[in-house]
Amino acid sequence: MVILKSASSLIKRMTDFLPVLAPAKLNLFLHVVGQRQDGYHLLQSVFQLIDLCDTVKLRVRKDGVIHRLNPLPNVPVEDDLVVKAAQLLKKTCNVPFGVDIDLDKNIPMGAGLGGGSSDAASTLLGLNQLWELHLKHAELMSLGLQLGADVPFFLFGKNAFVEGVGELLNEVNLRNTSFFVIFPGVSIATKSIFSSPDLTRNRSQITITDFEEQYADHMTLHNDLQTVATQKYSEVQSAIEWLEFRFPGSRAMMTGSGSSVFCEIPNELELQNCQSELPPMWQGFKVQSLKQHSAYNLKSSINIQEGSRQVG
Repeated sequence: MVILKSASSLIKRMTDFLPVLAPAKLNLFLHVVGQRQDGYHLLQSVFQLIDLCDTVKLRVRKDGVIHRLNPLPNVPVEDDLVVKAAQLLKKTCNVPFGVDIDLDKNIPMGAGLGGGSSDAASTLLGLNQLWELHLKHAELMSLGLQLGADVPFFLFGKNAFVEGVGELLNEVNLRNTSFFVIFPGVSIATKSIFSSPDLTRNRSQITITDFEEQYADHMTLHNDLQTVATQKYSEVQSAIEWLEFRFPGSRAMMTGSGSSVFCEIPNELELQNCQSELPPMWQGFKVQSLKQHSAYNLKSSINIQEGSRQVG
């Protein structure tokens, strides 16, 4: 059982919210290279952190209750990943305290940008500090995998070459890049894409070196889920065509299981006209790549990972 160090520490944690940023990600490519007997798909991808962020706000409760202050529309509390993250950590560590959870949501839901997984990871990070658990990096990542395949990446905290079901991570150094991301107003359930009989499930595996050569030379990178998504959702195909028309010479790609699509743009490009030209119900974001998780300094301060305290 965890015990906070002092009464003054508990009072402060019950009064003040701890804000933890939760950045989105882009899949710079996504290959499906197999399927396990339990149905989970084996993937290869590169995850790129971007500066489009939610903010998870956490405040300790003495009564042990885990309370969500502003539930997401149409998301039952029992399916809410931030609540599930708090419940899992509380049960695993036998924590007597609870938490108030507030969430400022900027990342569209069902967009392939990893918002829910990032929120869950930031909840684990914040509560590891607030509840003074001092769990190690590997322990948090193991818990995160129980919540979703993308959660370990956001706890890993660096851009990564990702394999397996999302648990095998190797850091990759990526150039600073600006992207334009479109959310075409439709949310896609990941299960609907992975369950499609039209999904390619046996693409040949590549290495980190293969990726680096293709990315540097602007050779074709591919998202294996894109074909299925564009067949099911015309909005995804329309967004891809819009980006490639608006930015000649660029190559637009879907991220994750959709529905968001993105392309690289010049860093200095002003986007007021682009955003004003978007069709109704679409959202456009100019985003910047991150070198590391926006809450990396929080991770360092609780000693779950060695390294710089710089915020990406």
